[in-house]
Amino acid sequence: MQNENVKFKMDLKERSYKYSLAIIAFIDKLSNNISTQIIAKQLLRSATSIGANIIEAQASPSRRDFTNFFNYSLKSANESKYWLELLKDSGKVDKGIVEPLLQETKEIANILGSSILTLKGRRKF
Repeated sequence: MQNENVKFKMDLKERSYKYSLAIIAFIDKLSNNISTQIIAKQLLRSATSIGANIIEAQASPSRRDFTNFFNYSLKSANESKYWLELLKDSGKVDKGIVEPLLQETKEIANILGSSILTLKGRRKF
């Protein structure tokens, strides 16, 4: 069980890092108009915050702090979904380009949400 927990943490950390890199590449290809750039800045902050808070969680001294940082990560993932959906639905980006990022955002959010429930003892395996 201990090895699975360590592997899960490393996988989530690596996955969130790769997600951040994908978001950076995506943002760098967006148009330069003012509305797109403002949304892009918000997306950059929220998307990269996911991984940063996962890293902070892993350095937490207590289970409560760990859970709180996962909550922050989940909030950032939900915010990132919002910005990506806004870019998609406003026609600022091609749906085919944004859909894989949205899917990854949703998967990371689901993992975080499930982890939080487990940490709070509300979910049994």
